[in-house]
Amino acid sequence: MDQQSAPLTMHIYCRVEVIVTDPASVTRQAIAELRAADIDWSTEEDDLETAVEELRSDLAASVSDLVDISHLVEGIAGVEFRGGLLWTEQGPARDPFRPDEQ
Repeated sequence: MDQQSAPLTMHIYCRVEVIVTDPASVTRQAIAELRAADIDWSTEEDDLETAVEELRSDLAASVSDLVDISHLVEGIAGVEFRGGLLWTEQGPARDPFRPDEQ
């Protein structure tokens, strides 16, 4: 692609499986990162302690909060991360394709 071409929007789809062997450690790390984040809690729906309690009660939320998908393209010249969607679920993997897409 030459330098004069218009930017192209690309979509990356992936599924990542992780094994959590120490849920308490994951939760502690997520809480520590939340406390260290520069968040203006006056503009949020809840407060810091409510958010901390949510992480303590939801391992999937803690795992999701620790994963930073913006790093996927970090350091790649000519690529800018614009946003994405990430969530974590416990249990067996979902089939990502509808029958008509396979």
